[in-house]
Amino acid sequence: MTAQIIDGKAFAATVREKVAAHVTRLKDDHGITPGLAVVLVGEDPASQVYVRNKGKQTVEVGMTSFEHKLPAETSEADLLALIDQLNADPAVHGILVQLPLPGHLDSDLVINSIDPSKDVDGFHISNVGLLGTGQKSMVPCTPLGCLMMLRDHHGSLSGLNAVVIGRSNIVGKPMAQLLLGDSCTVTIAHSRTKDIEEVCRRADILVAAVGRPEMVTGDWIKPGATVIDVGINRVPAPEKGEGKTRLVGDVAFASASEVAGAITPVPGGVGPMTIACLLANTVTAACRANGLPEPEGLTA
Repeated sequence: MTAQIIDGKAFAATVREKVAAHVTRLKDDHGITPGLAVVLVGEDPASQVYVRNKGKQTVEVGMTSFEHKLPAETSEADLLALIDQLNADPAVHGILVQLPLPGHLDSDLVINSIDPSKDVDGFHISNVGLLGTGQKSMVPCTPLGCLMMLRDHHGSLSGLNAVVIGRSNIVGKPMAQLLLGDSCTVTIAHSRTKDIEEVCRRADILVAAVGRPEMVTGDWIKPGATVIDVGINRVPAPEKGEGKTRLVGDVAFASASEVAGAITPVPGGVGPMTIACLLANTVTAACRANGLPEPEGLTA
């Protein structure tokens, strides 16, 4: 068996097209332009690249991009004051504070100072609670992207056995909640799970979000299962030259793709969906703020 490749890059392009169409309708029919504010504290190179990509894609779909780049020594009081301003700004529908923050800043305090209705990352404790109790919330972008791809591939997920490897607040836990919401039978596996290989072999859907390069091999996978690889890990690539690296997922792609029915590659799988779903969440937030119907196909 050779697994079908779930092309996240192509799927993300489709999501962005849907977002752009919704943005056009909001502008033409209601005079509303969704706005996304991104706050970057410090000069972490990876964060700078990510924020730049977010800003570029925000503008490309017709939304307004507000970028706030603050020095690494910014005080907590000043950062919270900026968030208060953005909370009160009606032109800003989504607020994202880029993580990680410098060590002197309390990430939980900062995230929980964002208006939950503008928390397009879905990390605010109120949104975590709403998601966990099956109520309307802002949903974390990466799990939302995974759910969209699974729905597209399977149609209905009802009754399927799903295993999520990883229990992070950013991916593992919300992913499990979303799968439960679509009536899967869900197991969360982690570093202390006994016989983890056997647990994974029972999964119709296997989501790997553990941050360990190529941990999941083909013999962990049920024949025909759908594998969603959230991992993005850099490993040495001596074949490319001294000091060179390559990107791999949490799944050993070569062996897994011989067993799975469908699989996301790394790169080009889940990664492109994260920013696409951030844009989708911003449109959703703009619709909710104005009492308009939510964009179909872009929410959980």
